[in-house]
Amino acid sequence: MLRFWPLMLALMLAACTGDASPSVSAPGQDRLVRLADAEIRGLDPQTYSDLASLRVAADQFEGLTRFNVFGMAVTGLARDWKVSSDGLTWRFALRDGLRFSDGTPITASAFARGWQRLNDKATGSPHTALFAAIQSVEAEGDATVIVKLAAPFPQLPALLAHPAMAALPLHRAGQGADWTAERPLVTSGPYRTRDWRLNDRLVLERNPNWHGGKAPIGTVIWKPVDDPLAGMRLFLAGEADISGDYPQSRHDWLSRQRPDAVRTGDYLGSYYFTLNTRKPPFDDARVRQALGMAVDREWLARALLPMGNAPAYGLVPPALYAGAPVRPGWAISPLKHRQAEAKRLLAAAGYGPARPLRFEIRINSSAEHRRMAVALAAMWKPLGVEASILNSEPALHFAAMRRGDFQMARSGWIADIPAPENFLAVHRSDAGEVNYSGFADPGFDALLDRAMAEPDPARRVPAMRAAEARLLEAMPVIPLWFYRSGALVSPRVRGWQDNPGNIHPSAALSLGTAPAIAGSGG
Repeated sequence: MLRFWPLMLALMLAACTGDASPSVSAPGQDRLVRLADAEIRGLDPQTYSDLASLRVAADQFEGLTRFNVFGMAVTGLARDWKVSSDGLTWRFALRDGLRFSDGTPITASAFARGWQRLNDKATGSPHTALFAAIQSVEAEGDATVIVKLAAPFPQLPALLAHPAMAALPLHRAGQGADWTAERPLVTSGPYRTRDWRLNDRLVLERNPNWHGGKAPIGTVIWKPVDDPLAGMRLFLAGEADISGDYPQSRHDWLSRQRPDAVRTGDYLGSYYFTLNTRKPPFDDARVRQALGMAVDREWLARALLPMGNAPAYGLVPPALYAGAPVRPGWAISPLKHRQAEAKRLLAAAGYGPARPLRFEIRINSSAEHRRMAVALAAMWKPLGVEASILNSEPALHFAAMRRGDFQMARSGWIADIPAPENFLAVHRSDAGEVNYSGFADPGFDALLDRAMAEPDPARRVPAMRAAEARLLEAMPVIPLWFYRSGALVSPRVRGWQDNPGNIHPSAALSLGTAPAIAGSGG
């Protein structure tokens, strides 16, 4: 029996894992393992907006433009573009011989059809508001795509690099077929999905028909890890090449123990808590303003954010406003004065010792989100506020936010494009499910419309600032700090470039000969 025990054990392990070769998901000579911060929700980039899904989509679908390793928009399936003198018409000339991974030619009609689908209400795309600057996308023959704008929009190349505007295999969607279920997935970018196991891994292989040729790395595996600490430990154990996040509380330790792996930089993102304005208590602007005033953001940044995040009183990162972010007028007042005003606002709204303000703070699974929520509850307690905390996994958390089933919830925004309107448009009354708070203010909508229609860059920025000031006055969200990117990257990974967009396409990376260095869990 002793002779057969190793074989029996191996068979038992294989049965438990469902895979006779566990090492298939570990880093290898031609295999890159990346950790996503949550489960990939879907493969259709027009219907999913979570960061994990969009990063996988960017590896698989290419548009007229794409992002390079520096986070800059460059030519993609288009070989060049020309802009009319009034800035309203852009002509994109496609590269010769483009094909989807199944061999089907990619023509200009693919982009026109994709645009129609994106704006079809039946699609239910959460990205529609993002592309409000585009009036139409039309095909001129097979090789030219014409994009017409309602107003000049200099950031159009970056906008068109979004996976929702990529060439999608809609030719596979006939007779009600679900093209996202096909394996291998039909794609237009450097990779295609070969295998996807929920809560385990998504495996990408090279697209044999990609116009860029053979992608440098043969296999890319995305693993969902919604706990940054667990991700850090997987990386240190040599089970991953890239962890796109790690706990801020471990930053100093990691910087000492693994300086060869720690990568940080400014990031176009803002962290905030969303308030459900559809129902009490946060349908009252006075309550929202009171809570926003009473937060000591400087303490949060100093005590809980060792990576050096800047405190945020607004939504748009300083880099998009030449280093001068928008702040409410009360932000310059001492904290004690703000707390006194917060008490007055709560009393005016009917809350006090006889009727405490009670609500639930919803967070997605993370020790850092919990610390932030606990700190906020402690800051609000002197105002007579009683806040409890509900923790749930990311999928449940964001599903609850989309259907408005929350009072206050952890949220934030990472830039799709480097433009102020990208942070503001999600709070429009017509933004759909991405407007988690349900905020609806015609005055804000009008100011944002005016800003987006302004062709002069010198006047466009002040107009955006005016729209943001109106939003902050209503306080449907409580901004806390601006993001900094933090990643762990194995020394064997070549080509990684830190950039404000935190954009790192797998096809821009390669693998060296140096093995990943394992270490302790910390």
